[in-house]
Amino acid sequence: MISIKTADEIEILRKNNLIVSKTLAEVAKLIKPGITTIQLDKRAEEFIRDHGAEPAFKGYKGFPATLCTSINEQVVHGIPDETILKEGDIISIDCGTYMDNYYGDSAFTFEVGEVKPEVRNLLKVTKESLELGVQQAINGNRLGDISYAIQNHAENAGYSVVREMVGHGIGKELHEPPEVPNYGKRGRGVKLQTGMVICIEPMINMGKKAIKQKDDGWTIVAADRLPSAHFEYAVVINKEKPDILTTYKYIEEVLK
Repeated sequence: MISIKTADEIEILRKNNLIVSKTLAEVAKLIKPGITTIQLDKRAEEFIRDHGAEPAFKGYKGFPATLCTSINEQVVHGIPDETILKEGDIISIDCGTYMDNYYGDSAFTFEVGEVKPEVRNLLKVTKESLELGVQQAINGNRLGDISYAIQNHAENAGYSVVREMVGHGIGKELHEPPEVPNYGKRGRGVKLQTGMVICIEPMINMGKKAIKQKDDGWTIVAADRLPSAHFEYAVVINKEKPDILTTYKYIEEVLK
């Protein structure tokens, strides 16, 4: 059952996603060669709790941390540990909050120091594909319109779209119906209605689309070990234009 959110529910979701957006910016201040992913995780948890929320991922189906930290060929669900970030790495950081019985969820892929131009381009195209997908998140369109916009842009740039991992609805549950694939056909799938809230999150590989799960039971990696990028917005379906609950403006202020 896809739930349609009331105006009040949307405002609670907005508050959660604002905390997520600010947490990602707080973590961005620390990202540089020499930092460990567990240090990033510790700061994120402190920041979330200081702002009256709880880390949504910690304990979720047994996940042990506040952040998912996925480096280079890791697509999603990397577990923070003593791994040290190196010059030229990229790291996808996925963060969630829980406050007032609702969730927030967003992700951003960061550069660590100077990265290769071809890797920077992967990040650029993945973020663009997210934005193009979001533009389709309006009342009367179908899920496939979002999926197609993402796939079309990524594949036209020579990249591949991960199939098994998808976006999702969000509300009183972290993952609600519908699933939001990053590939598909225009005009297909669930009809989008005002008040639906979804997380759109392209996971785009530099090489082939095949993925594997590591022995830790969580970390998803590109099977060919080439870099992968991931960006995620929480979005409310509206009549005229989507209402994006996530903002990257705080991250961009830090990165400047």
